Amino acid sequence: MSSPRYVELQVTSHFSFLRGASSCEELFAQAALAGIEAVAIVDRNSLAGVVRAHEAAKTTGVRLVVGCRLDLADGTSVLVYPTDRPAYSRLCRLLSLGKKRGGKARCVLEWPDLVAYGEGLIVALVPDLADDECAFRLRRLRDAFGDKAYLALTLRRRPNDQLRLHELSNMATQMRVPTVVTNDVLFHEPARRILQDVVTCIRHNVTIDTLGDRRERHADRYIKPPDEMHRLFSRYPEALARTLQIADRCRFSLDELAYQYPEERDDPALTPQQTLSKLTWEGAAERYPEGVPESVTAALQHELRLIEKLEYAPYFLTVNSIVRFARSKDILCQGRGSAANSAVCYVLGITSIDPGRNDLLFERFISEERREPPDIDVDFEHERREIVMQWVFETYGREHAALCSTVIRYRTKGALRDVGKALGLPEDLIGTLSSQVWAWSEEGVEKRHVEELNLNLADRRLRMTLDLARQLMGAPRHLSQHPGGFVLTHDRLDDLVPIEPASMVDRQVIEWDKDDIDALKFMKVDVLALGMLTCMKKGLDLLAEHKGVNLDLATIPAEDPRTYAMIRKADTLGTFQIESRAQMSMLPRLKPRTYYDLVVQVAIVRPGPIQGDMVHPYLRRREGLEPVHYPKPELEKVLGKTLGVPLFQEQAMRVAIECAGFTPGEA
Repeated sequence: MSSPRYVELQVTSHFSFLRGASSCEELFAQAALAGIEAVAIVDRNSLAGVVRAHEAAKTTGVRLVVGCRLDLADGTSVLVYPTDRPAYSRLCRLLSLGKKRGGKARCVLEWPDLVAYGEGLIVALVPDLADDECAFRLRRLRDAFGDKAYLALTLRRRPNDQLRLHELSNMATQMRVPTVVTNDVLFHEPARRILQDVVTCIRHNVTIDTLGDRRERHADRYIKPPDEMHRLFSRYPEALARTLQIADRCRFSLDELAYQYPEERDDPALTPQQTLSKLTWEGAAERYPEGVPESVTAALQHELRLIEKLEYAPYFLTVNSIVRFARSKDILCQGRGSAANSAVCYVLGITSIDPGRNDLLFERFISEERREPPDIDVDFEHERREIVMQWVFETYGREHAALCSTVIRYRTKGALRDVGKALGLPEDLIGTLSSQVWAWSEEGVEKRHVEELNLNLADRRLRMTLDLARQLMGAPRHLSQHPGGFVLTHDRLDDLVPIEPASMVDRQVIEWDKDDIDALKFMKVDVLALGMLTCMKKGLDLLAEHKGVNLDLATIPAEDPRTYAMIRKADTLGTFQIESRAQMSMLPRLKPRTYYDLVVQVAIVRPGPIQGDMVHPYLRRREGLEPVHYPKPELEKVLGKTLGVPLFQEQAMRVAIECAGFTPGEA
């Protein structure tokens, strides 16, 4: 006899903030163990966790049914599942509409909204009791959605539960609406149940002793194997079979989301690649008035070939237009990070660092083998960045531009504070415990910390607080906005992902963070703020005003001796990048005299070189106390500038190229 089959159509992940108590990875791994072939993640008024669920589904082989639970303003709750790509787009637009009305972290939707956007959605009513209210909602559902309307049957584990299911089933039969079984899963295994109560306390801002009937009704809302579900719902075999039918009807997958970048061209006669090529050679002529050096020409040709092959030209044009706008408003800006490795970025004016002068590798920025979207971070003066951001919103339109969100997750201190409060620990004890750990620690409070404080680990509440705080670490608490990562699209952005207003005026964010965007191969443009650029702009303005000296980032005189004399004395308080105590203690030892010395200085005071024991050999060789030694003669070309000690990622890549015969992309 074949084993029973079942699909779980109502699973809440921890992206229903402070409702679910398990991650998508845990839920899908458990579903695979239980022998469930597909799982629907239905977070509350949200698709925030759907990309994580998509990735978890790929890893475990359990199919994801994309869905969402909508709690309407009149108290109706429904589960909705898009059957195809257009239905998914309508669901995203519906959620965007509700979030626009509700403001940050709220979603206000009425029944007519659901009907207006409901084409292609399968809708299951989540009822409580078989009363007149339920009959009205069921009739309304049947009239609007026809053969896509269902009634969900779920155990509540309350007195007369079987009678309640029987009455709901009879009502559905009278109304000619099919029933479907769900387990309303809130956590992946029974052991998570206590944490579930705690996150409910945190959500309601009460202690476990006063939570009362606000507690989720969830004696056993974990993922159960199909044979267990068939045993519990043995009177409703058709409702069990319909879980498979619904899963078969919902074939939409996130793989179908074809992301299209904005077209980006000033001249319709030219393709984006031709436009970029034209701008690049015009920029090169400006950067090198005496003629473009051969090495730069070769670098530009190589980069343009690779950009064309990977179809990234529109992305470069976007960043170029943003930078051009900032310059037109006299806002100081500068590309940072690996974008400085690009000669194209240099001649377009996105960065002011000549990669030829510093021997930088373009493949660290863009590589054919990695096939990752390029990531150009541009810093703007922090006091005037909002002008640039609003220009992006206005130029691309609010249907086509939004910021990524950042998922704020629990770390040790926050988890301890919230769990301790929920379990009713005194404030001073919670403060004492959280003082034992570093703010960003991911280890949790250890046994030795508690013993050092002379606390009694036999106390059940204290022990539970430490255990549950460790379980809660890494769980999402709420969505915040990314400091400046824009997602721009050619088609409507709210066809791909719901958009919600940010807490700041005139800003909007999508529900996904940068990791989700990377997973789906979307491109983002980073418009970041840097206080130091504001200081520099004011400094440059003062020079122009009082001394008549007009400078910009690219024309500041290099290697000023008096500046370096000040740096060698470690008189660098407030000097960006070399102002920390660690940097200031290294300056008199390294004694920088050139810009490249400063590059080494910033790179060497980092965990990698310190743990890799690279600091002392470099300093000794610099002082002439140790001979400079290269294991192979080819390495002199790569490590010559750093005296045979590898300090940069580019050097590691070059070693692979020179000594192991790798191509730049492979390296």
